[in-house]
Amino acid sequence: MPKQFSSENNTVKRIKSIFFLSLIVCSLAAGEAIADTHKSKSDKPLIGINLDVEPGKPKQYRIVPPYVDAIKRAGGIPILIPPLAQEDLPALIEQLDGVLMIGGNDYPPVLYKQTPHETSVPMESERAEFDIALVKAVLKNGHVPFLGICAGCQALNIGAGGTLVQDIPSHYKESKVKHASPEGWQKGFNKHIVKPEEGCNLSKVIGKELLVVTSHHQCIDKVGDGFNIAARTADGVIESIESKDGRFIVGVQWHPERDFEVNQALFGELIKKGKAARQARIASPQPVNRLSDKGCDFEPKSREGNQ
Repeated sequence: MPKQFSSENNTVKRIKSIFFLSLIVCSLAAGEAIADTHKSKSDKPLIGINLDVEPGKPKQYRIVPPYVDAIKRAGGIPILIPPLAQEDLPALIEQLDGVLMIGGNDYPPVLYKQTPHETSVPMESERAEFDIALVKAVLKNGHVPFLGICAGCQALNIGAGGTLVQDIPSHYKESKVKHASPEGWQKGFNKHIVKPEEGCNLSKVIGKELLVVTSHHQCIDKVGDGFNIAARTADGVIESIESKDGRFIVGVQWHPERDFEVNQALFGELIKKGKAARQARIASPQPVNRLSDKGCDFEPKSREGNQ
């Protein structure tokens, strides 16, 4: 083969290689653009859900299905979160559009500077420490909506510097409201009425009163910094708290996941705020600054036992 022809042939090969490589790069770029477009069109928020810790050999991370099902039925994507190192929480929170904190056993009273009551059934320390760290990370982050259920409501209050009544029957001796089943909070569920405080944001979601499924023997005592009482029962027990600045950071002492149809508006509000957080996260992947004090108003509408 003549030397000149061989050189030209190699040149042509190089040109063709560059051409096809360019096509591949362009195709990949186009594919990524399409994927990003599809991603941005998805409005299902990612809702992180903490897990219970079951001691034993082996230890287990576990959750009962109603929490997961409630998020799916309301239009969210549940993301299960095992206990993590505290330094990983800011990065995790930035990838979520909301957080749901589940029920469980009793948080160690040392977390709010008290000694244990004789009725206390302590939560596994790994979970307790992680839950409080997660609450604090959510509060510091400032843009992620939060719904705490039963023990999750108590964790929200503890994380904000509040305290708990460790045993309702011995503290509210005249109460005729059954906050758990007749056999006790570990044996199942009961129902009672909760009434939102006049003018609170929660009332715009659940109305003037709600018959709820309940199973707890502890409740909020001193309300944490930055929160207001949002609902009570007839005996005065605090059944819900909400952020003062109007953001959807809410704790409810009852179990809405056990009666989804009645509590659909509550989960719907979490998902709605989660969608807004998702849209903001996609539009601006950088950390979102803490909202101003004006916040934004809501819009109207087991282990058996404490879990």
